[in-house]
Amino acid sequence: MITLVLALYRLFKGLNEYHASLVVILGALVSVPIVFVNVLNEVAALIVLRGADFLSAYGKSQLDGLAYLFLRLHGQGLVVASVFWGLWLLPFGILVIRSGFIPRVLGYMLFLAGAGYLAGAFATLITPQYAPQVGQVTGILMFFELPIIFYLVIWGAREGPVAAARSSVAR
Repeated sequence: MITLVLALYRLFKGLNEYHASLVVILGALVSVPIVFVNVLNEVAALIVLRGADFLSAYGKSQLDGLAYLFLRLHGQGLVVASVFWGLWLLPFGILVIRSGFIPRVLGYMLFLAGAGYLAGAFATLITPQYAPQVGQVTGILMFFELPIIFYLVIWGAREGPVAAARSSVAR
């Protein structure tokens, strides 16, 4: 993820350094540490289930409950990270729309995907009773992130107004 975000920064910094920096901050500097720290919940569940000596005072049902708690915390940690996954798509979408070398429709699709991540996260955190219903819609919206991936992998970024202006200045 960090390499991808840095490549996007290099691609877009000539277009708008502020928005390119937001992509780096939200896409890597905030969300990646959250995900790494969140892995501790999975490790804690494994420690509990392996039956470390210091846990011998607890019964099996208590240990199972504790392991389940850590797994649920891991899920909630992913929800917190998804807030930033949604936020980083917004400046990314702005950059794509303004770029001229990537089709604009992909930028609007990034907005929809970002809105999906944010709506799903807020529904889960604030109104968990509605999260399943909201998740049916937001799950579809999150897939709108995929076309930009396929576009960049298959066709790459075409030379647009910003790149053309840079190359004409260099001559």
